Amino acid sequence: MTDKITIIGVAGGSGSGKSTLVKKLQEAFQGDDVATLCHDYYYKAHSEFTYEERTKLNYDHPQAFDTDMMVEHIKALKNNVPIEHPVYSFVEHNRMAERVPVKPSKVIIIDGILIFENKELRNLMDIKVYVDTDADVRLARRILRDVCERGRSMQSVIDQYLSTVKPMHEEFVEPSKKYADVIIPEGGFNSVAVDMLIHNIKSLI
Repeated sequence: MTDKITIIGVAGGSGSGKSTLVKKLQEAFQGDDVATLCHDYYYKAHSEFTYEERTKLNYDHPQAFDTDMMVEHIKALKNNVPIEHPVYSFVEHNRMAERVPVKPSKVIIIDGILIFENKELRNLMDIKVYVDTDADVRLARRILRDVCERGRSMQSVIDQYLSTVKPMHEEFVEPSKKYADVIIPEGGFNSVAVDMLIHNIKSLI
């Protein structure tokens, strides 16, 4: 009989502080064997489009992701079967040829803006955490990240935010908050809530 695998889902809007929270969880469970799967890895490939066309796609809609593949991968890991997750380039706006191997671990962290939106994916999680952060803070973080790390212009980031990120957040991300077991304001920057969450997860594994 295999050891129980604990699946932790971390959702919240773009720039909410999910990555910081995931980093804190990874550090806390390092010795306990931890793996992380980002929903972002599972953006669909769009080689049929030109780069220019790909920049105009809506990346904040549930259909932008191959969530079925992610569900299959998590089920495999729960059954102690290793997987290879896809790699996505935010610079090219496309899936890369390479794959990254992931071994089954005691703790698996899943993160993404829309991971609570999909019922089948949601039902695989033992703990669902939603990171709740003000829209202006999220936008500021997104501008810094996309300009500094992804080579975007500030204008393109703001245009994308207004045309797809904000409306999709209001339509899909924010309503999915109701499925959370725990809501953490400011995510990884809320040290009291993070410590309580880590303590709670440790009692489960």
